Amino acid sequence: MAVMSPAEQTPEIKSLMAQRFRGFLPVIVDVETGGFNAKTDALLEVAAVTLQMDENGLLQRHQTFDCHLDPFEGANIEQSALDFTGIDPESPERDAQPEMLALPEIFGEVRKAVKANGCTRAVMVAHNAHFDLGFINAAAERCNIKRNPFHPFSCFDTATLSGLAFGQTVLAKACQIAGLEFSNSQAHSAAYDAEKTADLFCLIVNRWQQLGGWPLAGPE
Repeated sequence: MAVMSPAEQTPEIKSLMAQRFRGFLPVIVDVETGGFNAKTDALLEVAAVTLQMDENGLLQRHQTFDCHLDPFEGANIEQSALDFTGIDPESPERDAQPEMLALPEIFGEVRKAVKANGCTRAVMVAHNAHFDLGFINAAAERCNIKRNPFHPFSCFDTATLSGLAFGQTVLAKACQIAGLEFSNSQAHSAAYDAEKTADLFCLIVNRWQQLGGWPLAGPE
């Protein structure tokens, strides 16, 4: 009679986070930019918020990593974008860094979180997510960064989720309906918007679980 090895006897145990999102770790991202074109317009701020899951499978915000960026050489910056965000790219108080230095640091922290949660890759969560993902992917390509931790095209969009859950697609209004505080004076800071988006995402996912959506409730 063949003897099974310990590895064969014990099935692989995945973390709750890995089970919940098919091996992906949701990481909330917000970017502030000099326009709408990811290829030509400056990336000025980036923030990434990691999540953690408790023993009951409930999500909560964990760590925030953010940086101010110098516009890449030849970057376009629309004055209307600066008026909207309130960013002054020339201000010495921004303590901005080149993309080549700042992005690998944030990517490194994301990879650490992926590993710590027993996941295989990060998936971006953002409000109107393809906008943020486009700017992150374009910057990674400019900097020839090979180890981009985010899935190249899959993402979770809290604008869509908020439309479903609360009937609102604007971040500030969705937070208001959800009972989350939102300061318009602090908005359009990448770190603030990313943290509010993270709180909104956690609330929606946790509420879905409380309604019996995960694990899927079987027939009684």
